[in-house]
Amino acid sequence: MIAHAVLELFAAYRRDHDVEFTVLAMSSVYGPRQRPDGGVVGAFAHAVRRREVPVITGDGRQSRDFLYIDDAVDAFIRAALRGGGLVINVGTGVSTTVRDLWNLLAGPDQAMPRHEAAVAGDIARLALSPTRARIQLAWAPWTVLEHGLRNLATHHE
Repeated sequence: MIAHAVLELFAAYRRDHDVEFTVLAMSSVYGPRQRPDGGVVGAFAHAVRRREVPVITGDGRQSRDFLYIDDAVDAFIRAALRGGGLVINVGTGVSTTVRDLWNLLAGPDQAMPRHEAAVAGDIARLALSPTRARIQLAWAPWTVLEHGLRNLATHHE
């Protein structure tokens, strides 16, 4: 796998050349000005703004760990100074279904999503533990999903 090969290369450079590294494994990052094709939050926000019917692949019970962009940037800044050769998960540890995400974003007046066949090999559930980030980077997410989604409503394309 390419990711494993890259980690081995980083480790070799650390060992042979004293080049420090930290790898951040990010959850689903979202935020203002996200393109509609940049993830489910961007697609849903775009559909809400245009009053369009969004598409959900699968039944909508698949879940993700949604991380607000400001929290992600803070983790990157901290990783530049700490982390020492580790792979660190950066997420909230909270799993939200795609259905629940739509309900939080859309409100009661928006049309119900249209469903299409699930994507083969799609991950059913994903939530990243922020424990190592808390210990190694002194980092924790501070933006709850509802507040981050509210911020999307105040920004326009």
